[in-house]
Amino acid sequence: MAARREPQLVRLQSSVFAVPRWALLVGLMFRGLYRGVRLAFRYWRVTGPVVLLIWLGWRAGWQVIPIILLLAAAGLSGWRIGHRDSFGVWVKWPWLSRWRRWWLYRRGWEPTMRGCGLSTAHGSVQYWPPILSVKSSPAGDVVRVRLLRGQTPDTWSGRSAELAYAFGTRLCRVFSGRINVLPKIRAGRLGVLLAWWDRRRFGRDRPTEMTLVFVRGDLLAYPVPAIGPDSIPHTPDLACLPVGLREDGSWLRIVLEQTHVLIAGATGSGKGSVIWSILRALAGGIRSGLVQVWAIDPKGGMELAMGRRLFSRFAYSSLPEMADVLDQAVEVMRERQTRLAGSVRQHVPSPADPTIVVLVDELAALTAYLTDKDLRNRIEAALAVLLSQGRALGVHVIAAVQDPRKEVVKFRDLFPTRVGLRMTEDEQVDMVLGAGARKRGALADQIPASLPGVGYMVLDQRPEPVRVRFTHVTDEHIRDMNARYATPTPAPSSAAPVPSQRTVPASGNGNGSGPLPAELFNKLRGGDR
Repeated sequence: MAARREPQLVRLQSSVFAVPRWALLVGLMFRGLYRGVRLAFRYWRVTGPVVLLIWLGWRAGWQVIPIILLLAAAGLSGWRIGHRDSFGVWVKWPWLSRWRRWWLYRRGWEPTMRGCGLSTAHGSVQYWPPILSVKSSPAGDVVRVRLLRGQTPDTWSGRSAELAYAFGTRLCRVFSGRINVLPKIRAGRLGVLLAWWDRRRFGRDRPTEMTLVFVRGDLLAYPVPAIGPDSIPHTPDLACLPVGLREDGSWLRIVLEQTHVLIAGATGSGKGSVIWSILRALAGGIRSGLVQVWAIDPKGGMELAMGRRLFSRFAYSSLPEMADVLDQAVEVMRERQTRLAGSVRQHVPSPADPTIVVLVDELAALTAYLTDKDLRNRIEAALAVLLSQGRALGVHVIAAVQDPRKEVVKFRDLFPTRVGLRMTEDEQVDMVLGAGARKRGALADQIPASLPGVGYMVLDQRPEPVRVRFTHVTDEHIRDMNARYATPTPAPSSAAPVPSQRTVPASGNGNGSGPLPAELFNKLRGGDR
């Protein structure tokens, strides 16, 4: 057998020209000067105070520098003690962001990219994605990265676990593009220029950029207090209902306008927290008559009966009565179709023509588990009509279910808004939140049983699910709501009587955009353990 000769590499090298030493020294001097000026302007927050201290020491004497440093340290300490929130916004987190960017990420970025297979080699030259910015917060570090050619966010999603452990965290979330970036509303002559700059920064599509969120502190490990009475709006905004907390510490605001909501989760996952959080955000509209809640509780009223004065219709003991409630909702929808066709495209609520929220606590009990075939067909037909036509007519459906399989919830795809709480199987995550949701970070099957009300949602028209936690509405809160915000159109008298309760004056700020509860902030700071 003939031997094969390995191809021989031939290296071609251009001729070398001698450079005078004086020219080399001049070039190195200019290069060092350029780099020094560039670093001075780039890190002006450090170089500026240093230059100022040197100038003061030269002009007033070097004994002044220790005095200035002591005064600055005392001022910062007083600022931190007196107003910790503003100190964190202006001092702590900006400086910590720059420190982590240099010390943690830049130092270990190259070996991490190589170890995770996210770098590219062309010949003898190695390329890795550059870091654009690092922003730290109590929730973790938000790292913006520019993708290399040939990479997509899905490429990074498959390496999220390796990235997390490489930088000392247990969770790394991958988002395509930027997150939590909203341009501000500008006014005045200078505002025109600033608005143009905001459009240039935020309005451009940047498919070459992506965001990594390294979760360091789990802000959702603590129960989220229910919004206080002063934060319950008189007129709820159905496009922005405050119901909980996001994983980055911002408010979770759910959209009920032009949508239906499906809540899926195993037993004890916190479906009641979602239901009562939405009802608490709607309480002002319920009291004023702008919103009517028609509640169906197939579990005999164990979940919803405590707040039955909030409901204009309440069925819990008879399956035919539950079917009647759904049929009545269809009748209202049909009447609005006839009355509003050709006039408006979206129903506008009023006390005489309110928004109707059909609330079903356990959907499977009315569909898959109902033995009466005729009654089941009647209920399924009514639900299908409401889900397919009721959104624009002000008839919305909120349904909770434990088993999200298609055999149980045939019209699962008719729910535009879905909440995925703790699941028993990983396949159920994609059933609820859409195909590929678990791959993009919705690990609902790994939520521990000790965190009820924690789940995932697809928000802000982004493909990546966001981890959220709904507020913890206690029995005391429900009784208070039942007294403060009773509906002006009570449920029919065929339902069980309600014990008389003391009426408490209603309150609210009218916008529902108050600050997060102080108890929650104390826990996030670590002061209330």
